[in-house]
Formats: sequence, structure tokens, C-alpha cells
Amino acid sequence: MIENLTKHVVISKNVKFCNSIFSKAIGLMFSRKSDKSSVFTFKKEKIVPLHMLFVFYSIDVLFLNQDKKIVEMKENFRPFSFYTPKSRAMYVIEMPENSIRRFKISLNDKLEF
Repeated sequence: MIENLTKHVVISKNVKFCNSIFSKAIGLMFSRKSDKSSVFTFKKEKIVPLHMLFVFYSIDVLFLNQDKKIVEMKENFRPFSFYTPKSRAMYVIEMPENSIRRFKISLNDKLEF
């Protein structure tokens, strides 16, 4: 479960954790659209470039620092595109499209999972 502690709302009940190199490399490639969120964890904060190769639907992405505060957001990340964030992150959360708007997620919100 992913909870927005700042806004006191659960933003995802169905979560997949991607901790291994393999699960991070595969991500959502060749998957079907679902209500599941994916949490990618890293050992330290760093710039985490993303791609949507072989992902056939749009998603929203949150970048969190080591304190699990949102430092950057990407709405409507489209299939077969690339994105390089400006901020370092220790956690990256991929969520269904329109999640940011639906749950009124903002920069500096603190999450828990």
C-alpha cells in the first residue's frame, strides 16, 4: 500500500516492489494496463532516466528522495518515449495514468509504503 501522509489518503493498494536489477530492467515492458503501482528502490539518490519502450499505455511517475518526499513528477508519460528527471531520487513510483490528478498529489508530499 502507498499512502500520502501529507494528504492522509491511500493512493495505491496494489503495489509491486522492483528491487532486483532484472525487475528494474523489465519494469512495465510488455505488461497490460492495470491499477497496480510499481515502486523502484535504489541504494542512494541518483538521476533515474526512464523509457517507455514496449509499454503500450501512458502512466504517471513520482520521484522521491531518501525521506520519501516527492521531488519531481511526470504526468502522462507516453508509450515509446524517454524522460530524464532534473532531480535525484531514491524511489521511483510508476502509477496508472491520471493518478497524480485524481489523488491531488503535489511536490513535497511525503509518502509511505
